[in-house]
Amino acid sequence: MGDEGIASHSAGEFRGLRDFRIYFQRWLPPRPARTVLLVVHGYAEHSGRYQNLVRFFLPRGYAVYALDHRGHGRSEGERVQIDTYDEYLADLKTFFDLVRGEQPQAAIVLVGHSMGATIATAYAARHQDELAGLVLSGGGIDTEKAPPRPADLDLSATLSRDPAVVDAYRSDPLVFHGPAPAQRAAATAAVRERLPALAKQITLPILIMAGAASPLGDGPRSEALYETVGSTDRTLKLYAGLMHEIFNEPEHEQVFADLAAWLRGHGW
Repeated sequence: MGDEGIASHSAGEFRGLRDFRIYFQRWLPPRPARTVLLVVHGYAEHSGRYQNLVRFFLPRGYAVYALDHRGHGRSEGERVQIDTYDEYLADLKTFFDLVRGEQPQAAIVLVGHSMGATIATAYAARHQDELAGLVLSGGGIDTEKAPPRPADLDLSATLSRDPAVVDAYRSDPLVFHGPAPAQRAAATAAVRERLPALAKQITLPILIMAGAASPLGDGPRSEALYETVGSTDRTLKLYAGLMHEIFNEPEHEQVFADLAAWLRGHGW
């Protein structure tokens, strides 16, 4: 299944926009990787919640890199506060350049989940010449077909049908459980309004994945993105019965097998 030898895990920091200290992790296979999966995590969470992805792809020879966004996890900043999503994009560009410096020969595929899918979409529209491909989970663009999000929604209840995943999320000290700062809502609304136009600019190979049972409307929002994105090399995978975090659902092995098949189909 993979190369013999010992894989490695390490962590580091870099200086992001306005000199914020940004934490990241890397998981490297025993031999030089042909492909890097660069993970862009979702709202209120952090890079450490992608162990299922790491455990699946690392033995198959992929390198995985993931950062904690500013105001998230072990990175600096007021919790989940931003004035504009451009702050996330600036940090991600710095991180990408760091990864490219460490992996000069590898194809880099951006993997964005939820808020991270929004960030990854906006980033790809701006920097797609640097990327091999784009994978989006639980993202998409707003559509009238998606149900409105209740104001009192318990985000943890939308994640997974696995009670252990929900319990771990609720007890994770690196997950932010408080109310979002007011300015954040304006920043999120602004980027969501821009997403359809940004998606039309993307010509990269793109894989859009979502749980059709997500109360967040991931299915309709992903379908809308699929219909809007400019790429002719586009694939949509909707999973009946799965919730928001398809990478943490009981069926995550099948989700990753589909992702791996898509990557192999492109020579990654």
